Parts: sequence; structure tokens; C-alpha cells
Amino acid sequence: MKNKRGYTLIELIIAVGLFALIMMLASGAYLVMIGINRQVQSVATGIDNLAFALETMTRTIRTGTNYSCNNSGDCNNGGTTFSVRNASGVTTSYALSGGVITQDGVALTDSSVTVSSLVFYASGTGKPPGDYAQSRVTIIVSGTVPSGPGETEPFNVETGATMRGSDL
Repeated sequence: MKNKRGYTLIELIIAVGLFALIMMLASGAYLVMIGINRQVQSVATGIDNLAFALETMTRTIRTGTNYSCNNSGDCNNGGTTFSVRNASGVTTSYALSGGVITQDGVALTDSSVTVSSLVFYASGTGKPPGDYAQSRVTIIVSGTVPSGPGETEPFNVETGATMRGSDL
């Protein structure tokens, strides 16, 4: 009998079938990873936008003077608006309006980031002899960021700022 070389048709069909099965599984996993990456990128973009707004607020608060929470100085029970005289001597106000954080009526956060709660806690805003505490503001923000088509991810962020200069 002759020495046969090569593959039979059945061996070739089995090899191609196994290759196709492995490639389908790999491409399915790849598509899932692409979807997860899009969700993560969407959340990261929203959180970066929120971080920018909070950094802008805390920088102004740190370098500012004449803190006012709900137009009354201290607000130990939380306030929804906050005003500060910035380093240039201009009074700047922060508030929640239509689901976005605003600075003097101009949106600081993107409309894709939905802010449901913005609360300021201020203490030490008075002057001596009645108040010897350094001015301090705590900001608590809650809301949602998009995490995919029609999906949102909730967030809760707290940050604080203390006046750089002494207000005593």
C-alpha cells in the first residue's frame, strides 16, 4: 500500500469547525469588553466633569473671603446656595439649577451629569469677638452620571475647603 500524505476531508472539516468555534467565542468576549469599556469611559467622563466643577468651587472658596451660605453666613444645617468674594473682589455664587451646578448662573457641570442634591455646610463665617473659628465649607453633591445607553450610575461626593488667609 502506498504511503498517503495530506489530510482527509473529514479532518479538514473538523479543524475548520474548531477554528470557527474558537473565533466566535473570542469575538463575543471582545464585543463584551468593548461595551464595558464604553460604559467605563462614560462614567469617567462624567466624574471628571464633576471633579472639575468641585475643584473650581473649592479653589474659589480657599482663596476667597466673606462666605455666605443661603445669604446668612453660617449654615450648620446645610444650605442650597453659597456666595464668596473671590480673590479679585467679585462676589461669586454657587447653586443647583436644573440638575447642573452653576456659578453665577453659568453651568459648571455638563448636562449629561445630573446633580440631584448640592448642599453647603459653612462654619466660622463670622468675625471676632463672636467667632474665632477659621472659615470652613463642606460641599456634598449627589446625582447620576451616564454609564451606557439609557443607563446611569449614582454618585455621592463630599469635599471641603478652608479659607487660606486668617479671618480672625
